[in-house]
Amino acid sequence: MILAGAGLLLAAVPVWAHHAFEAEFDANKHVELKGRVTQVEWINPHVWIHLDVKGADGKTVNWMVEGGPPNALLRRGFTKHSLPEGTEIAVEGYQSKDGAARANGRDITFPDGKKLFVGSSAPVRAGEAPPQ
Repeated sequence: MILAGAGLLLAAVPVWAHHAFEAEFDANKHVELKGRVTQVEWINPHVWIHLDVKGADGKTVNWMVEGGPPNALLRRGFTKHSLPEGTEIAVEGYQSKDGAARANGRDITFPDGKKLFVGSSAPVRAGEAPPQ
């Protein structure tokens, strides 16, 4: 009985590690960031894009932007080579509830105007087009 209970607890650990959008991010805190990519982490359950963003006060803040799962982004044509360090991008997304420099990414826009959906798990709001 004890072993079965321990097994169930261990099986549930990955579920605890993965969060729902609403648990960490606020759909009402829309952010638009422009900055230079400093790192991209291809880890499960989400890709993380780090970028330096210069604020209105002139200070640079390193933001962490959560993307979709690596396999989902690969199916959309986003590869480990899509965002080399130093690339200037614009990111639309939703800030974390605690106000930290962390966001759930919706779209990335490259300098040439190309857009890429990065797998936001945010709910689609009224009047907003669903991701492509």
